[in-house]
Amino acid sequence: MKRRNFINKTAFAASALSLTGSSAFGFSSKEDAKHSFHLKYAPHIGMFKHHAGEDPISQLHFMADQGFTAFEDNGMADRKIELQESMARTMRERKIEMGVFVAHKIYWTEPNLASGDRDKRQEFLNDIRKAIDVAKRVNAKWMTVVPGHVDLRLSMGYQTANVIESLKQASALLEPHNLIMVLEPLNFRNHPGLFLSGSPQAYEICKAVDSPSCKILFDIYHQQIQEGNLIPNIEACWDEIAYFQIGDNPGRNEPTTGEINYKNVFKFIHEKGFNGIMGMEHGNSIPGKNGELAVINAYKTVDAFI
Repeated sequence: MKRRNFINKTAFAASALSLTGSSAFGFSSKEDAKHSFHLKYAPHIGMFKHHAGEDPISQLHFMADQGFTAFEDNGMADRKIELQESMARTMRERKIEMGVFVAHKIYWTEPNLASGDRDKRQEFLNDIRKAIDVAKRVNAKWMTVVPGHVDLRLSMGYQTANVIESLKQASALLEPHNLIMVLEPLNFRNHPGLFLSGSPQAYEICKAVDSPSCKILFDIYHQQIQEGNLIPNIEACWDEIAYFQIGDNPGRNEPTTGEINYKNVFKFIHEKGFNGIMGMEHGNSIPGKNGELAVINAYKTVDAFI
């Protein structure tokens, strides 16, 4: 065999092994597994438990070993303070950036902020105050806010005014701490009856609140179902988007398992200069360790086109 052909074939085999070997043999070392992503994809607790076990600290180490530089945890506010502090230390040590956590009680079936009820508004503001403490403890910058269910007794105009007033008051609490609540529109199929469902609606509300502490969480899965037209809507909302979340449709699993062209979506977001976090708020399409490896390889695949 000619030397040039031998080198080419050897290089090709090595490249193929680096892409497929993890699925076939598992990761042999931290160095072998380390990968550099273009965007800050953020796994969540439980996504890699078959490799890392149930311990959140071990899971954070596993995420960092695979090259993930961010993490999100919807339930962080409900964790014991000691665990929050331990997770924060681990994230600092492993250079993992903390993403969103849910900031308040979400009303899935009855109105709260849309109603204008003073007690419900005060409850929300008290939750925001507590969330500020959590954010400082875990070095978080963003927190998720969902304005709750519609109030069928009020016209949408009155409901919108009620929500805006609540968010203005919350922003006044957050601004001195340079924290950001991100409003998440949710689709009508998974969450029927919620007040906030579309990106144009979220954009309108953020413009009305007019605060650096009130921005949009653009969940690509939800908005594919709710409105589609993803890249043009991201473009239209761009100056109010502070955070993205990910999930393919149908199934709400990792990219490449559904209809969304995540190669192009991620490429667009990266070329816009986005330096925030991309929350991996989805399930694994395959159970067990093979499913966890499939998630990692899916992100390597779509990220490679950036």
